[in-house]
Amino acid sequence: MSKLRISLLIPAGLALALSLGSARTAEAQFGSLKDRIKQKAAEKVGKKVVESMDGKSDSTTKSSQSGTAEASTTSTASTAPTSRKEWANYDFVPGARTIFYTDFTEDQVGNFPKRLTFKTGQMEVVELDGGQRALKASSPSELVIPLPEALPPKFTIELDVINRDSRGVGANTFEITGGGGMRDDKYTQIGWGHHGLYVNGGGVQTMNIVPKDADIERYVGHPASFRILGDGPALKLYADEKRIANIPNAGFQRGNSLVLDLQGRDDEKNAVYVTRIRVAESNKDIYDELSAKGRWSTQGILFESGKSDLKPESTPTLKAIAAALKAHSDLKVEIQGHTDNVGSAASNLTLSQARAEAVKAALTNDFAVSADQLTARGYGDTKPVTKNTTPEGRANNRRVDIVKL
Repeated sequence: MSKLRISLLIPAGLALALSLGSARTAEAQFGSLKDRIKQKAAEKVGKKVVESMDGKSDSTTKSSQSGTAEASTTSTASTAPTSRKEWANYDFVPGARTIFYTDFTEDQVGNFPKRLTFKTGQMEVVELDGGQRALKASSPSELVIPLPEALPPKFTIELDVINRDSRGVGANTFEITGGGGMRDDKYTQIGWGHHGLYVNGGGVQTMNIVPKDADIERYVGHPASFRILGDGPALKLYADEKRIANIPNAGFQRGNSLVLDLQGRDDEKNAVYVTRIRVAESNKDIYDELSAKGRWSTQGILFESGKSDLKPESTPTLKAIAAALKAHSDLKVEIQGHTDNVGSAASNLTLSQARAEAVKAALTNDFAVSADQLTARGYGDTKPVTKNTTPEGRANNRRVDIVKL
């Protein structure tokens, strides 16, 4: 079968920003790959995780004297540009209803994650600098992500990974497919790493998208966020701020599981790490949802850890909200900030209010929405949509709601 090779061009300004700024940030936060792992036989004493509205977790240490928590600044997407201009063509909106979620905080270091299914290889939960947990693969490994229901027609998959610390291995960092088995040509298989993107099966002839050297260096040993947006037969694929493929006829299998291959090679420079997995169902158009239910929930508005500063990844969701409000100038809404119940109720309430106000400010200042259409209020953890007893439940409770007044 012939191969289609497409060069992935990186603008000069972006390459410069990546080489001078982002990589240093990642190194400062994660350290070298060789030194970042702290193998522990028991769980860390006094360690808690505060999961905020952005759907990611903040490692925190709870003081036995004061009961207060300090959020870590560790970010799995720290190599990505922070300028909104660099994210201008990014159109990924995370699914609103979480189907599966793990960041390994509930797993014991040294064990295989209890909510995943082991197939083959060498994998264990480790602790990175700053207390962040990760699944480490030190050999070619395969696991199954069990889903409580079949993957819906419109879905999103989010994988936060750390690539191998050496560019010498040509294998993908990971490969993922729907259903129960890898390498079934009837269904689409997606692979990605610092050497680029690989797609095959499901009606797609083998496709390789090869990055430039600058983009390879950007990801060697560094964290990255990979995103899949499925809508019927169509797939859109993203690496951090770049949409790297738009495939209209991919046959991604909708089953009750996903198969994930992690192409680790050894314990030193060539291990692969996964720090977060999220699978979700995408919601309907905002105006249709407001008309039918009076409420539209989103997890596509993201914030810096423990802060109300909006991340540039929020732009597609903010654009969608702004478009609906400007198209219907008589529509008035309340922007609601919600959290899970991790952390103190007072802190959650304060943070949710600040984040709701930040969303209102962005819509008025950056997207020209009339302030008369908007009010902002934070509710903290007082209005959960589901129980906070599971990772998926807490993820669904961390959200921003747009409510019709």
